[in-house]
Amino acid sequence: MHTARAVAITLFCIVGLSLAVNAQRGPSTKSRPWLIAHRGASAYAPENTVPAFQLAAEQGADYVEFDLQLTKDRQIVCLHDNSLERTTDVEQVFPDRFRKTGDGAQATQRWMLSDFTLAEIKRLDAGTWFAPKFKGTRIPTFAETIDSLRGRSGLFIEVKSPELYDGIEKLIVAELEAKGLARPGADPKTPVLIQSFSAPSLQIFTNTIGTKLPVHFLVSVRDAAPWMTSDGLAKMKAFATGLSPEKTIVSNQPELVARIKAAGFPITPYTFRASAVATGYTDVTAEMSHFIDGVGVDGVITDNPDKMPGRAGVVPRYDP
Repeated sequence: MHTARAVAITLFCIVGLSLAVNAQRGPSTKSRPWLIAHRGASAYAPENTVPAFQLAAEQGADYVEFDLQLTKDRQIVCLHDNSLERTTDVEQVFPDRFRKTGDGAQATQRWMLSDFTLAEIKRLDAGTWFAPKFKGTRIPTFAETIDSLRGRSGLFIEVKSPELYDGIEKLIVAELEAKGLARPGADPKTPVLIQSFSAPSLQIFTNTIGTKLPVHFLVSVRDAAPWMTSDGLAKMKAFATGLSPEKTIVSNQPELVARIKAAGFPITPYTFRASAVATGYTDVTAEMSHFIDGVGVDGVITDNPDKMPGRAGVVPRYDP
């Protein structure tokens, strides 16, 4: 009895470790496609906020994607834009704290994140712009984001505009270390992946800091050409373990998928939205299905995690 029990426990541990390691290596065509919620379930709740993150987890997201930047006092917070006016009430709370860019009729006012401390950021309403019922929602810190998702979903971290924030890479890794998540497989229920549009920033993660976490290179249509060549993919191999291309890159050149996979990169294109379905598809579920089953990508980044093929139909906690 004791021998059989020991064998069973050993097998259980081996299987658990194998699943954890595979989760950290990246999506695989041998497993179900990864469902990555873009800025949380951002079609139904304000992007990059705890309500959007929690809803994404409820809708079955394997990973929740979010953007990280630094405040004036170098605290890590979740925000997509470099400025605050689109997704907060900063114009009402701090009416005189803007920067003016441009001249004459082209002049604009922008309330830059880097001009505000975390304490000031926490005074802003980051929910009412989306819907009145989200009034009082705040911009979360990186630590608060981890806490809201830990054990429920993976972290698909985008380092936003790292050229504006010297040392942000070390701060992100330090926070992951503080949370016990800086190593692959550290928490099988909360795998971690880092991505950015900045090759230099990813080089800092992989070559300077030496992270072993998966690292994806985000590539837009505008910047794709030099990277989609054999030489470009070889250069990418020096700092990335995966590729997150703008979906148009894949749809325009589906033959690239075989070349990218031959280079050893999993592919997770962005962004699939029910509000902006590409021509030729009946809905976003059909569009994602084509990319997964027809083109062969390994996962999708979407505003609508509840519309994922094979996992559609999850009832959102909040109405759109």
